[in-house]
This record gives sequence, structure tokens and C-alpha cells, in this order.
Amino acid sequence: MKKWQYEPAADLDQTLIERLRNFPREPDMLVYGLRSLVALIIRALLRTYCRFEILGEEHLRSNRSFVLVANHSSHLDTVCLLAGLPLRRLHRAFPAAAADYFFQSVPRTWIATVVVNALPFARQTHVRQSLAICGELLTNAGNVLIIFPEGTRSTTGELQEFKGGIGALVAGRDVPVLPCYLDGAFRAWRKGSRWPRPRKVRLIIGAPRNYVSVAPDKSASAAIAEELHDAVKELAQQHAGR
Repeated sequence: MKKWQYEPAADLDQTLIERLRNFPREPDMLVYGLRSLVALIIRALLRTYCRFEILGEEHLRSNRSFVLVANHSSHLDTVCLLAGLPLRRLHRAFPAAAADYFFQSVPRTWIATVVVNALPFARQTHVRQSLAICGELLTNAGNVLIIFPEGTRSTTGELQEFKGGIGALVAGRDVPVLPCYLDGAFRAWRKGSRWPRPRKVRLIIGAPRNYVSVAPDKSASAAIAEELHDAVKELAQQHAGR
């Protein structure tokens, strides 16, 4: 019989803020429980306050790792995408969040890690390192990576150009990429507003795409980013006014 040996968490001697900023993080059942509870509350509030609706939910029914790519105009965007996922996948979903914004102050770090399980993404420096971490997540079955390729929230609500990093991440990689469009999030909680307003919000999920046959180079990355941008824009046009 194999002798059982207790292995303490590797971050046990670190401060709370250091543990929160680490990635990947050590499993923590207290955090898991709190995250699940908050997720249930957020989903209920979205349904009642924002009349939240999901279209194309069938595209999420996969046990594989996949990437969700969406427009970005509101702090509601991340919680709406997470609300579209089954609760069982909540702790395996990682929204890429700006390290220079969400991981500087203690309150923002706490929300980013405990509530939404965010992955700190460097937007200005060490971008390749951040992309490498994203790539490692996708090699493990069952992980969900959430990315906003515009890089920051739109101040007008209009879809901005997608940066090539998303193309570099998925080119040559056998992983489904699902374009998504968030309709109404800008009207509900635009950048600069203190609190969200009661506006209808819809998450529209498109059919998955795969770029395993695309050779990973700079031109291919740009082409993939443009194609995904057009896919998100097409979802917006198809459902405009509905």
C-alpha cells in the first residue's frame, strides 16, 4: 500500500495579496465556494435587472478547452460571459484581465481573482509571456479562456480593431474559438459610469472556428484577428434591432 503524504499548498507562506496575484493559483475550497455563491447572485441579478438573455448557448456544450472572443465595452462583459457557462466550469474559466488595471490595488485584485478567476494579462510588456500562459491553459482539457481582443473597453460602444495577439494564440492550435457579441452591455454600464442601469443585455454566441491548419506567423495572426473581428461584427448585424 502506497504511503500517503501530505503536501501543503506552495503559497502557504505568502501574504494574501501575493497569493491572489499568483498564476496559476493553488486550489482553495473557500474561494471556490465563495466564487460559486457570488456567481449565483450575479446570474440572478443579470436575469432580473438586465433581463439577461443568451443566444447560441448550444455552442458552449463541449468538454474540450475553448476560447471565447467578444467585444468589450463594459465591466458587465466578463460576468455575462461567465454567466453563459455551466456552473461546473466556473473554476476552469479564466478571463484575461489587464494586469496594470485589475492587479494593482487590493480591492480590484480580490474581485478579479476571487469573483471572476481572472488571468493577469500584460498589455504593454511581457505580452509573449502572457500568451504563453494562455496557451498552456488551453493544452489542458476543460479550460475556458475568455479574451477581449480590442484590449480595452470601447468608449463609444462601437467595435474596435482586434489586436493580433488572439491570432498568435490560436494559429496552429487545435482549439475551438467562439466569437461572441454582447449587446446592450454598453448601454447598461458604459465606461465612466458609476453603477449599471436596468437595460436589456444579450450574449450572442457564434459557431466555433478552428485554426489548427494555419501556420503561426505574423501575417496569419493578423488575418485571424481580422476574421474574428468580422465574425463578431456579423453577429451584431444579424441581431440588430431584435
